[in-house]
Amino acid sequence: MKVCKQFRAGKQTKIKDADAAQKPLSSGDKIKDKELVTELATQIAAQQEMLFAGRSHKVLVVLQGIDTSGKDGTVKEVFSVINPQGVHIANFKAPSDIERAHDYLWRVHQMVPQWGEIMVFNRSHYEDVLVTRVHDWIDEAECERRYAQIRDFERMLAETGTVIIKCLLHISKDEQRDRLQERIDDPAKHWKFDLQDLEERKNWDRYQELFGKAIQATDADHAPWYVIPANSKTHRNLAIASILLETLIDLKLKPPAAKPELKGLKIE
Repeated sequence: MKVCKQFRAGKQTKIKDADAAQKPLSSGDKIKDKELVTELATQIAAQQEMLFAGRSHKVLVVLQGIDTSGKDGTVKEVFSVINPQGVHIANFKAPSDIERAHDYLWRVHQMVPQWGEIMVFNRSHYEDVLVTRVHDWIDEAECERRYAQIRDFERMLAETGTVIIKCLLHISKDEQRDRLQERIDDPAKHWKFDLQDLEERKNWDRYQELFGKAIQATDADHAPWYVIPANSKTHRNLAIASILLETLIDLKLKPPAAKPELKGLKIE
């Protein structure tokens, strides 16, 4: 079975805590799994080199998830081997005054990948149908309009050469509690902790509901959602690396054709 198919969300998605602990790709040996992540990251780097050289595709990886779900950790472990020229990270936080003066997709469109590039959205345009609905900054009718706009936006990206991979990093409520507590207990990790995280945690059930709705509204063959069990950090990385590598291999990337004018050329 292809890895992508194994984690594909589809239209009927209900986010359950129990699913977050699954580890279908694990060997049962954490050390071996970490070694495999490194191996996959190296293979991704080789594919990315051909992607960058050929410039026939663009790749957008969306990492979405609740606080502590592991977006930063995924970037560190899965993308660190790639040549920095060919991969870029965009982190969409609270919009600035200038960004608020435009439509909500304005700042997002500026960050989509160029030809030959992998762009990683660490949080994304989906914040505008998640946080905004949790806090009732937009109503249901506006949310539905935004789902339609996001579908159109992603279809336009796909039709102009962008390969889209959307990953929901799914952890359980108990796992989030443990990770937040670890940040509090370790002074070296205090910089990672924000009291606002505790306020957002009060909306846990609402976030899970809205994750499911967003996936149901915007999953498509050209912009698929994958639900990644992420209680295990190693398995999370293993799953996302496997999905990305499989997607790149399916593109059948090749180095550019040799230049005839260079045949036989000798440097003196």
